[in-house]
Amino acid sequence: MTSSNDLSYRVQYRKLIQSHPALLSFGERKELRFILKNYFAQNLPEIPVPGRSLSDKIEIIEIILNEIGLGKAAVLSVLLHELVEKKLLTMGDIEKKFNTQISSIIQGMMRVQELYERNASLETENFRKLFLTFAEDVRVILIIIAEHLQIMRTLDAYPEENRQSIARETSFLYAPLAHRMGLYAVKTELEDLSLKHTNRDIYREIAQKINETKRSRDQFIADFIAPLKEKLNELGFEFTIKGRTKSINSIYSKIKKQNTSFENIYDLFAIRIIFDVPLDKEKAACWQAYSIVADMYQPNPKRLRDWLSIPKTNGYESLHTTVLGPDGRWVEVQIRTVRMDEVAEKGLAAHWKYKGIKSESGMDEWLKSIREILENPELNAVDFMDEFKLNLYDKEVFVFSPNGDLHKLPSGATALDFAFSIHSGLGCKCVGAKVNGKNMPIKYVLNNGDQVEVLTSPTQKPNPSWLNVVTTSRAKNKIRQALKEVEYKDAEIGRETLIRRFKNWKIDLDDGKISRLAKKKGFKTVSDFYQEIAREKLDMHVVRDAYNDLDKPVLITEPETRKADSFMKDPQNTHATGKEDVLIIGQDLKNVDFKLAKCCNPIYGDDVFGFVSVVGGIKIHKNDCPNAPQMIARFGYRIVKAQWSGKSEGSQYPITLRIVGHDDIGIVTNITSLISKEKNISLRSISIDSNAGLFQGNLTIMVNDTKELDNIVKKIKVVKGVKSVSRS
Repeated sequence: MTSSNDLSYRVQYRKLIQSHPALLSFGERKELRFILKNYFAQNLPEIPVPGRSLSDKIEIIEIILNEIGLGKAAVLSVLLHELVEKKLLTMGDIEKKFNTQISSIIQGMMRVQELYERNASLETENFRKLFLTFAEDVRVILIIIAEHLQIMRTLDAYPEENRQSIARETSFLYAPLAHRMGLYAVKTELEDLSLKHTNRDIYREIAQKINETKRSRDQFIADFIAPLKEKLNELGFEFTIKGRTKSINSIYSKIKKQNTSFENIYDLFAIRIIFDVPLDKEKAACWQAYSIVADMYQPNPKRLRDWLSIPKTNGYESLHTTVLGPDGRWVEVQIRTVRMDEVAEKGLAAHWKYKGIKSESGMDEWLKSIREILENPELNAVDFMDEFKLNLYDKEVFVFSPNGDLHKLPSGATALDFAFSIHSGLGCKCVGAKVNGKNMPIKYVLNNGDQVEVLTSPTQKPNPSWLNVVTTSRAKNKIRQALKEVEYKDAEIGRETLIRRFKNWKIDLDDGKISRLAKKKGFKTVSDFYQEIAREKLDMHVVRDAYNDLDKPVLITEPETRKADSFMKDPQNTHATGKEDVLIIGQDLKNVDFKLAKCCNPIYGDDVFGFVSVVGGIKIHKNDCPNAPQMIARFGYRIVKAQWSGKSEGSQYPITLRIVGHDDIGIVTNITSLISKEKNISLRSISIDSNAGLFQGNLTIMVNDTKELDNIVKKIKVVKGVKSVSRS
């Protein structure tokens, strides 16, 4: 009997082969049909698992082929890696039957699968291992991004308890990673889908307003484009020109960053001009188009972005300018070619397609820097994550060596970063730099176009403060390694000094006793203890006396302590507090001591989670807290479920409302009068700032729960002159 699922994937498979006829030969299609029929279909789980069905895999393949631009090896790896994992097929069989190398991809995907099966949330050590896998074959990164996009598109099929963590992980890791790979369309969709699941109300509100303003926006774009088309036609190049609305997440980020309302965001869209010209005419066409745009509309000189002359590290090339369009509205104009647009949409895979025609991107350099981070054994997992995150969204600065060689560094890089980028030995001896002929300190922040000569001294050596001077992961990595070497040498000198002095005093040195002494003196390691001796910061006579006193009996009583991560409710020490029965934490634990996080100020009724803090106790955060994605992705093991229960009576919460409106007479009085009439709401503080006919006010009120908060916000919004009310 044929199931509906079987028919569904057969239809999809047929459509896939028809839409990509050159993907597989006739013989290869026959082999694949045989494998799918005799191996895959018989090994499907009895209960469908989202993301694991053949139908899901074909959706992932469509993304890989159409939106990322990978080929046969990636397609076969997605389809068949589970059969290799179950030992139903070998990689040798697949490579022989389909005449393509897939071993590095399948091995990488199998390792990634193991990590995900171990823990749905990426803890820091898993994160490190994941990127060790990525660094071996960059195609694994692109496939994992495609898989995650398919997961986000079908997230409603996943259990409710998993959706939030998947969406946050997407925002924290996979969207920035897609950006770094140059996959701007994928990155934008991942961000929007993440926002849709982590903050549905905001997503729905912005989407609705975008839809409501579509007609007027389309008319504005048409009016802007019409005169441009006439002038661009005179160039004699084939081109297309269109308007593109900014993503929902991008608009939300602007609203938060500018602390304003949707109505005050004017650059809701960008105009894109795309030329279809030969490679040797690309730059000329783009700059001629820029000249036409700048003649027709007043450009903002501070907003010109030239990624034609020097492309971004991920291969992105385009010319961006912002001009003053009709009705005095600023409009972003992006000018590029068909080739550049394909690289912008499909990123790294599309760039490879043109390899040899254009200069290679700096992606290989970036992957090399990631490998250096991964290979540093001294870097702990949390530091690794910070260093990796630093490398995802970096902007660039371009400087020159005295010989005129061009060097790319992240924006904010210092003279010391530049020294380490050339050679670690040069960095370790760096005492400053000559920038544009002037002597500058090692902490000098580089600017575009600087000519930099590194100044060194043979007596110079790294010190811990340098870690605060540099910004690049390479420099930090090399400084840490150098500091470890210095510490090791100091420890050796300290140990030799102690042995020599003890020998003079006729005392036998016992490593076990030295370890106890170091701990008693407050040192984390024996190595730290020896280093202090080498630096002559410990009195040797005091060390000798303390060492001899170790064998003397000492009565020590230590107070009882409890760690936060092993916290359990003590029924005999439970106090009746105002929080009783208000919040359930973890597995139905009530009356657990908790604090409300100040970064997001949760109140009764908000969707919340608990976070076990290092110093003990539990902090309660809103699900959409700005710090939530990092906390959950980095410290998933310290997250506990939390939900409100009982009643909110007797507990009031401070909430600050940000109100923007016209500076009308009596508007503040009307708002405060409205609040004073509310039975369960009180006004704690108010601050008003008036400027150019507008006022911005922060009102702190005390409320019982989100229901009361929503009601008062609705009432304030209808006060005459009020433009927006938001919870800050």
